[in-house]
Amino acid sequence: MAEPILRVVGLNKEFKLRKSKFREPHKILHAVNQVNLELYKGETLGIIGESGCGKSTLGRCLVRLHQATSGQILLHGQDINELTGKDLKGLRREIQMIFQDPYSSLNPRKTAGETIEEPMIVHGHLSKPERKARVRSLMNEVGLSESHIHRFPHEFSGGQRQRINIARALALDPEILVCDEPVSALDVSVQAQVLNLLNSLQKQHELTMIFISHDLSVIKHVSDRIAIMYLGRVVEQCNAEEIYTDARHPYTKALLSAIPPESPFEKNSQIKLTGEIPSPIGEQIGCPFASRCPYVMEKCRRVTPKLTEVAKDHLVACYLYDSQSARESGS
Repeated sequence: MAEPILRVVGLNKEFKLRKSKFREPHKILHAVNQVNLELYKGETLGIIGESGCGKSTLGRCLVRLHQATSGQILLHGQDINELTGKDLKGLRREIQMIFQDPYSSLNPRKTAGETIEEPMIVHGHLSKPERKARVRSLMNEVGLSESHIHRFPHEFSGGQRQRINIARALALDPEILVCDEPVSALDVSVQAQVLNLLNSLQKQHELTMIFISHDLSVIKHVSDRIAIMYLGRVVEQCNAEEIYTDARHPYTKALLSAIPPESPFEKNSQIKLTGEIPSPIGEQIGCPFASRCPYVMEKCRRVTPKLTEVAKDHLVACYLYDSQSARESGS
């Protein structure tokens, strides 16, 4: 099997919270907790979970907008957490990000053409005539007219603004795109257009993508593999089709059960979770889903389960699928 181009090993991201009282110790919010991922050339890895699960923070760590607290992010074997100065600047040419809000991620004082050209200027990429030609080419690729070059962000629709963001992300010809809920702020009809555009550009530019979303239908449409996150941890990971037909983790099953049935006459068998959602602040003990899990065992409350392979390329962090249980079930 081919080697992954990106490996995430034991990644943690913590935030110190502001003190509420004098001399009170800082409280720590664990946004990303012991995450392990692999990304292979040309694929799309979908990352999905509820709001607040840490998926966007993980994406920002991968492009070094956040400095990880500990762990490794290995790009072709090099830990990008250790990069500084010119080496870190060089990383920007390899990994680019498309943000959730297409308006706030654009500078309102720059035209569409200036926005797309800016990365090439910062990195000393191409001469001025070459930059102008590339801007025109990128605008055509993302479905915008050359007449849009001199327009400002407020003159565009939401879908058009996101196309500008996509063109800017492609300006340096990156190897990896991290897409942080790029269609969640768009109308449903526009979402489909942008998703089809990303699929087309991925093939055209041989891109490798990480696609972050909370929308189960969107993530299924674009992903080759899917990782499910819950309270900062990856609890399940496997082939995109398999996650919908053979989900193993209780949280994944509950998440999938929330998808509305295709037929109005079909009974909705949604799993309703009870119990309190644990706080990500402070020391984390045991499985983060233990307080809501209908199959919780005493061990779940004491020891955090590790992400282990329970079937071929199917990883789950759950004691229901430890080695003994897997053998008994024939997995």
